[in-house]
Amino acid sequence: MGCWWWWWWFAVLSAAVASVCGGEVTYDGRSLIINGQRKILFSGSIHYPRSTPEMWPSLISQAKQGGIDVIETYVFWNQHEPKPGQYDFSGRRDIVRFIREVQAQGLYACLRIGPFIQAEWNYGGFPFWLHDVPALFIELITNHSRYIIFFIVHLKKHQILMQKLFLVLLMAVLYAKLYNKDCGNNEIRELIENEYKTVEANFGEDGKRYVLWAANMAVGLETGVPWVMCKQDDAPDPVINSCNGRLCGETFAGPNSPNKPAIWTENWTSSYPLFGEDAHPRPVEDIAFHVALFVAKMNGSFINYYMYHGGTNFGRTASAYVQTAYYDEAPLDEYGLIQQPAWGHLKELHAAVKLCSETLLQGAQSNLSLGTKLQEGQSGKCAAFLVNNDSRTDVTVVFQNTSYELPRKSISILPDCKNEAFNTAKASFRPELMYNNDPSNGQSVLSTNSRAHALHAFVNGRHTGSQHGSSSNLSFSLDNTVSFRAGINNVSLLSVMVGLPDSGAYLERRVAGLRRVRIQSNGSLKDFTNNPWGYQVGLLGEKLQIYTDVGSQKVRWSKFGSSTSGLLTWYKTVFDAPAGNEPVALNLVSMRKGEVWVNGQSIGRYWVSFLTPSGKPSQIWYHIPQSFLKPTGNLLVLLEEETGHPVGISIGKVSIPKICGHVSESHLPPVISRVIYKKHENHHGRRPKVQLRCPSNRNISRILFASFGTPSGDCQSYAVGSCHSSNSRSNVEKACLGKGMCSVPLSYKRFGGDPCPGTPKALLVDVKCT
Repeated sequence: MGCWWWWWWFAVLSAAVASVCGGEVTYDGRSLIINGQRKILFSGSIHYPRSTPEMWPSLISQAKQGGIDVIETYVFWNQHEPKPGQYDFSGRRDIVRFIREVQAQGLYACLRIGPFIQAEWNYGGFPFWLHDVPALFIELITNHSRYIIFFIVHLKKHQILMQKLFLVLLMAVLYAKLYNKDCGNNEIRELIENEYKTVEANFGEDGKRYVLWAANMAVGLETGVPWVMCKQDDAPDPVINSCNGRLCGETFAGPNSPNKPAIWTENWTSSYPLFGEDAHPRPVEDIAFHVALFVAKMNGSFINYYMYHGGTNFGRTASAYVQTAYYDEAPLDEYGLIQQPAWGHLKELHAAVKLCSETLLQGAQSNLSLGTKLQEGQSGKCAAFLVNNDSRTDVTVVFQNTSYELPRKSISILPDCKNEAFNTAKASFRPELMYNNDPSNGQSVLSTNSRAHALHAFVNGRHTGSQHGSSSNLSFSLDNTVSFRAGINNVSLLSVMVGLPDSGAYLERRVAGLRRVRIQSNGSLKDFTNNPWGYQVGLLGEKLQIYTDVGSQKVRWSKFGSSTSGLLTWYKTVFDAPAGNEPVALNLVSMRKGEVWVNGQSIGRYWVSFLTPSGKPSQIWYHIPQSFLKPTGNLLVLLEEETGHPVGISIGKVSIPKICGHVSESHLPPVISRVIYKKHENHHGRRPKVQLRCPSNRNISRILFASFGTPSGDCQSYAVGSCHSSNSRSNVEKACLGKGMCSVPLSYKRFGGDPCPGTPKALLVDVKCT
């Protein structure tokens, strides 16, 4: 995922932190220090080109509501300079508009400027034209009408650094109201390089020298804020080393100096999806456990979720084999909808940690053998993290003369060393995502070996076979029996890439495409690999841009069904947008492999025919942002590489029609604010609650199920148990019907008494949102 980060921290609009403006930014062994105050910060990655400007306000707002303090994004060089000297900061590329929105909503912003970003992004964010840059030292300063951009290209002859080419891009956006001369520098941290440690050994001593050079170059810029290198354990002082991965509470060796804070730059909320592979969602309980462990064990004070909203790999922006939907299991899904239980559970975690922040940042730490981290502040305040690291067994521990039940692999947070505010294993939110469709003369063997991603073979214009590789099998062969005619025969081989690589040493030396071509005929084997092949990049339809209104007029289209469709067929139709403001998606289950455009904008590649080991397509639903659509007459164009059936395509609205909550007496009450927590010394009246929240512009219209007692099952499948309060439904209706959100406490009083004394109770509620 990569990381050369450049942190931009803007003075926010809320009075509480307005003093950040002009304040000094430093760090010590506990945390970043902003305006003289230590901070515990939670950050969420939202990449601006993976969503649309119309989506940004909602995404940022929902992140803020989820307890996020910082919005992090890469800067995508190949999006901003697709051709040398031609810059593009429009639409999804308008990074200034994105940062403005972050600032307007009172959050900090973090820019990871690369230039190499990895990010499952085509060619790791590098513009492909860098292949043609001569081996010279180039310093280019461009004054853009809206930006001042500094590019420093460092090219060393006769050295091994990236073989002939090593590039460092420093991109500084100094734009009008985002940089207030009267207020001072609003940046608080910057990050240089991109997990370079993973490839450093490939370059020997030159790699080590480069790390020092990069660090000295960055610090020498005198930006006035700390610099960070992720996954670079030997980051030179004063640069801070940080951790990437899922288990930084267990795997991070820690800062390489006692004067540096523990920073987690990428906490992976899922696994990025690949065509041909099953999804591997990460349970939110595991995410929460390792965040709490990082805080408890490492004194962690900054955690960034990668991703908080993954979004969409529009067009051909994804790297090799990466699907169009990106990190769809993140707290905010591809469409920007809240994904429970991840969003709600992490919100509670953030609130619980913040309740401990003063003690954590100022106190002295001690560790006890029962798996506890204890922090005691100078004022006598105390906070504790009770850790059960056993993945198989629930345990009961006694801490300060009080018993606490810890589920397997969980951490309980006690902001005052007495009252349990949060447990990482106890998530109580469950949604259901739904897509609603709108009706709408001898045999020879041609043998090839390829390092592309797919290959189609044609003999004399007739398709003879296809094959493809996978993310784990970079080389594949296609051997098929063909018939040649007497005389001259034309052999055409269409080599297809589904994204370029995005990481690794010697990236510029990677090879792809055909590696060998042989023909066996009449007992003899001839090698045609080095024959003078004709070569053409791209398709005519792409050059003519026939996926646009204007371009589609440049070719002659046949009525569907009037001719036989084969490989490499373009299809077009028009459709009206579904009514309403819900996210819209295209169901391509009837297609096989290709790319799709709506009103001239590519919504990405599809590869439905590449099945996962479980026998299912990797992805069939493809996001169409509302901003791409018109009320009527939308142009839909597809390039189908194989033999899909476009009549089976449907368009649907994406919604969350049902919300379910399930809590028991072992669950904890929702984490309350620091102010309320301090006011109440006796917390025994607080109860676990079912908290229900419909998507925006939707209210609870129907109670599908409600049972206070001993309901059986869970939110996926449930039934009334042997103990059930007859008042369950009526009480939930009174509390929730007609509301966008509601909470129902697990309370005997609420439900008219105890329906079965002596039996532990639970409350399960399932509702419909319309």
